[in-house]
Amino acid sequence: MTGTVPLYLESTDTKISNIADYLVTECHRYCQINLKRMTMAESRVIPAITLSVSQERQLAYEGAYKLTVHDSGISLQAGTPAGLFYAVQTLLQLLSMASNSIDMVVLPNLEIVDRPRFSWRGMHLDVSRHFFPVEFIRKYINMLAFHKMNMFHWHLTDDQGWRIEIKRYPRLTEIGAWRKDDGNRYGGFYSQDEIRAIVTYAEERCVTIVPEIEMPGHASAALASYPEYSCTGGPFAVETRWGVFDDVYCPGNKATFTFLENILDEVAGLFPGRYIHIGGDECPKVRWQNHDLCQRLMKDSGLKTENDLQAYFISRLAGHIETLKKSPVGWDEILDGGAPATATIMAWRSMQKGVEAAEAGHDVVMTPMTYCYFDHYQGVADEPKAIGGFTPLQTVYSFEPIPAEFPSAMTSHIIGAQGNVWTEYMADSKHVEYMVFPRLCALSEILWSPRETRSWADFLERLKPHLLRLKARHINYRQLRI
Repeated sequence: MTGTVPLYLESTDTKISNIADYLVTECHRYCQINLKRMTMAESRVIPAITLSVSQERQLAYEGAYKLTVHDSGISLQAGTPAGLFYAVQTLLQLLSMASNSIDMVVLPNLEIVDRPRFSWRGMHLDVSRHFFPVEFIRKYINMLAFHKMNMFHWHLTDDQGWRIEIKRYPRLTEIGAWRKDDGNRYGGFYSQDEIRAIVTYAEERCVTIVPEIEMPGHASAALASYPEYSCTGGPFAVETRWGVFDDVYCPGNKATFTFLENILDEVAGLFPGRYIHIGGDECPKVRWQNHDLCQRLMKDSGLKTENDLQAYFISRLAGHIETLKKSPVGWDEILDGGAPATATIMAWRSMQKGVEAAEAGHDVVMTPMTYCYFDHYQGVADEPKAIGGFTPLQTVYSFEPIPAEFPSAMTSHIIGAQGNVWTEYMADSKHVEYMVFPRLCALSEILWSPRETRSWADFLERLKPHLLRLKARHINYRQLRI
């Protein structure tokens, strides 16, 4: 292909038109190829690139596509817009490797028929411990899309900061979004207008955002803003320390549920995706044990332990999420005391927790810290400060989301996996990129490709040119000796 290449679009669908525009932009930016969109009614010029929707049976699976290179050009076919978008990602990878000169790109004739292995291919980002600007959130989403990841788990609230504007409760961002770091005011939040724009940006890249509003624990920022929803009444401050803290939402106070339901109403209106994450992890029970209203609620509701009280709390909020036509997600602690039947479980403490959740009939996202916590160290020396642990690239690549000897009848409950990025020790975007890449490259292959195709040696060979693509996209990836 030389000069300006025609791009034919055999569809009037707006989503597919957006994908064509994306391809034009990315080809020019990263492959030095100029595409010109043309209609099929115009005089046909070859070679050309054609995007089309196909009813072929092999392309009916969400995300499946066929990419064909032949004498008259390149054909991208899929049954859904997502499939066409993933075909575009593959094409961009091929084109970035095929430039013989600034004026010519040569590809061999080939046919690729491809589809994702899992429906949940996710990455998480904690913006509470450290706040990241809108520009970086967009870049993060871009890189997920480039690796055919489709879920962005946005951890928006925690002890150290509340990052989402809630119109009904302005103190959440007036107070809860800010803390004192070394005597300086630190923080920030995303306005609802900014969130809407980010959601649209993600949708155009076939990425669904899963917002997380932490409860009943990790609530210091919220309680600093509205202490009346605690057991003690405060006062509280937005936390400057990392860790787990005793003051949590008070289930004995009926107004607590009204407060959280109102928040979830606004969150649901901002995020059109199916899921809302309500946390549920690391919730101390000491305040509940010593609070008359909590103990009375337990007695009146026939709850024997504080774990049962947490299950009551989570079930009530999960039920509200369902009234909003959404599906609740929680960390695997919500299994303690019994999780709501419709909840999707994120298994982080161990693979076994995911097995237990699947056996109980829950859909499961595997994200065990042993393989999927990208805040862990990547090497044994000369690494930037991390929270602990050791999860090098090869360990990530060895991850298998479906445990050995897992009953085949239950594998449908394992809907995928994700990597988690907790940012206690990541104060800027460059540090996040260093911790994420190239570990995300390994995870993306695990979640997309068939298990039997996996080869560590082959992966390393294919990673070499891919690192050049990361460099072209100004990603501060960790350097490797390969």
